[in-house]
Amino acid sequence: MKILHVITTLDTGGAEHLMVDLLPLLNDKGHHVDLLLFNGVMTPFRQELEAKGVTIYQLSNVTGNKKHTEVYNPLNIIRLRQYLKDYDIIHTHNTACQLYVPLAGLLSKTHAKLVTTEHNTTNRRRSIRWMYHLDKWMYRKYDKVVCIAKSTRDNLEEYLGSDCNCCVIYNGVNTKRFIRPIKDISKQSNYVITMIAAFRPQKDHDTLMKAFIHLPSNYRLQLVGDGEREPQLKALCRDLGIESRVDFLGMRTDVPDIMNDSDVIVLSSHWEGLSLSSIEGMISGRPFIASDVDGLRDIVGGAGVLFPQGDDKCLADIIQHLCENPDEYSRVVKACQQRAMDYDISVMAEAYHKLYLSL
Repeated sequence: MKILHVITTLDTGGAEHLMVDLLPLLNDKGHHVDLLLFNGVMTPFRQELEAKGVTIYQLSNVTGNKKHTEVYNPLNIIRLRQYLKDYDIIHTHNTACQLYVPLAGLLSKTHAKLVTTEHNTTNRRRSIRWMYHLDKWMYRKYDKVVCIAKSTRDNLEEYLGSDCNCCVIYNGVNTKRFIRPIKDISKQSNYVITMIAAFRPQKDHDTLMKAFIHLPSNYRLQLVGDGEREPQLKALCRDLGIESRVDFLGMRTDVPDIMNDSDVIVLSSHWEGLSLSSIEGMISGRPFIASDVDGLRDIVGGAGVLFPQGDDKCLADIIQHLCENPDEYSRVVKACQQRAMDYDISVMAEAYHKLYLSL
C-alpha cells in the first residue's frame, strides 16, 4: 500500500519526532511510506529519517522569520496536487496540512483515503467562533480522524459532535532507546532538573522556572528545545535572578543521554495531546513530574507525580521531596517505567497498520 504522510516541518516537536520512529516501522510492515514537508529545511530529525531510507519531498525550503508564513502560504494548496494522485492513503498532521490537503483534493483527481491525526486535546482556533464551521467541513473530509488519547477524542467530539469518525491510537516511543536503570540518588548533593519541550505557548516553562525561586542553589535546570518563546524565557530567567542556574541546551539528538545525566524530568504544560516526551521521561529511569492537565493526567496519574498547573511552589516541593527521599524516588521511577511500556512504538505501528488495511 502506498502511503504519504504530510507534516509542516521536521523541526522540533512530538509529531515531528513521531515521524522518525513510526515511518520506518510502517515500511517494515510491507507498506511504501513517503513523507511530504510543507517546509523542507534540513533538521536533525530530517537527517535521521533520510538515513533510515524514507523518501522525503518538500513544497518549499525557507529559513528564518519566513518559516511560519511559508507553511500557511495558500500556494501550497496548488503545490500539493501533484502528490495526492499517486497514493492509496494520505495521512496529515498539523493544522495547515489538515486543511490544505482536503482543499487540494478538490482540485485533483485523487481517490486516496484521507487520514489525519489529532495531536492535542485543544488548540487556539477552537476559541474562534467562525473557525468552527471551517473545522466542521475539514474533519468531515477525512475517512478517519485518529486521536492520540481518549481525552483528545472526547474534546474533539464535544467541539464538533460525535459524527467526526474518530478512533483512538495512542502515541508511542522507542522505549528500548530511552530505558535506563534507576539512579541511586542517596549520596548526591547537587541535582539537575530537565524539561524537554519546544518553546511554544502550549508549554509552561514559566512555572518550572518560577519553581527555582523556592529551590536551594544546589538545584540546576536544563531546557532542551527551541522555538518562538526562547527570548521571552531567557528574559524571565534574568528577571527571576536564576540565570546562572539555567542552561538552554537548544535542539539535541542525544536526548536519552541528557536524561541519563539528569535527576528529575519535568513537563510543565498548559495542555497536551499525548506527549511523547512524557513517555520518554517515564521510561528514563528518573522520576517524572507533569502538570495536571488534559493529555497528561491520564498517562502520568498513578505512576509519575502530577502538580496543579501553574503552581510553582507545589512543583518545587515535589522536586525537592523526590531528590531528598531515595525510597520515594525509586518507587516513582519503577511505577513510571511500568506505565511507559504500554506506549511502545511497536504497539502504535501495528494499530496504524490495521487501520490502513481497514480503509
